[in-house]
Amino acid sequence: MADDFDINRLDEVIHGRVRLGIMAVLSGVESADFNTLKARLQTTDGNLSVHLRKLEDAGFVAVTKRFEGRKPLTEAAMTPEGRRAFVAYLDAMQGLVGQAGDGGGAGG
Repeated sequence: MADDFDINRLDEVIHGRVRLGIMAVLSGVESADFNTLKARLQTTDGNLSVHLRKLEDAGFVAVTKRFEGRKPLTEAAMTPEGRRAFVAYLDAMQGLVGQAGDGGGAGG
C-alpha cells in the first residue's frame, strides 16, 4: 500500500548504484564472472571488488575464485538470502513509485 511507504525498508547495502546493478544482473543468471559484471556495470576492478565484498559480507552474494586452465576466474552468484533481500528492496521501491504515481499519497 503506497500510503504505508517506509524509507527505512530500503536496504542500504543494496541501494548503492553499483551494488544495485550487481544484484540486478545476478537476479537473472545463475552466476556471472567478474569481467562480465565489470563490463555490464562499466566500473573498475577495484570499485567492483569493493562492492562485491560488501554484498558478500551481507550474505547476499557468494563469490568463488578458481582457475580455468591457468587463468584465474572469479564468479559471483546471488544467495537465497540475497534473492529475498532483493525482492524486498524491489517491493519497497514499488511502494515509493506507487506513492509518487498517486500524487504523493495525498488522497483523492
